[in-house]
Amino acid sequence: MSAVLKEQPLIEPMSESDVAAVLAIERRIYEFPWTRGNFIDSLRAGYGCWVYRGSDGLIGYAIIAVAAGEAHLLNFSISHRHQGRGHGGLFLAHLIEIAREQRAATLFLEVRPSNEAGRRLYARHGFRRVGIRRDYYPAGTGREDAWVLSRVL
Repeated sequence: MSAVLKEQPLIEPMSESDVAAVLAIERRIYEFPWTRGNFIDSLRAGYGCWVYRGSDGLIGYAIIAVAAGEAHLLNFSISHRHQGRGHGGLFLAHLIEIAREQRAATLFLEVRPSNEAGRRLYARHGFRRVGIRRDYYPAGTGREDAWVLSRVL
């Protein structure tokens, strides 16, 4: 879906004061959400923790780790009420630039095969499937594989 945004959201580093709003989105959109501890640990570890804000509040957030010439998008989420409006594509493009600026040669991520919207978004941004992690995600009926995707930067 191609969308024209009425406003230009602000992308800025996440702080601990953002975690409550991040968790509210995380718990709304995922059956098995990250915990407060996961986000605090990511901040304290020095990962690239980003928030994406609009005039009406938090639109999304992302956690990206960069080391040894590779970047790994650990969490990338857009709030339920903002999905399908072009925010994911704009935010992902910004994260790709962050990885490039930090001299990563490749950006990796995992996605559930059942996440069709996510898979389409990543494909539009040049990600290709390079592997499978068996039983990676918890699921309502056991476990779900993860597709490992990568994009050369």
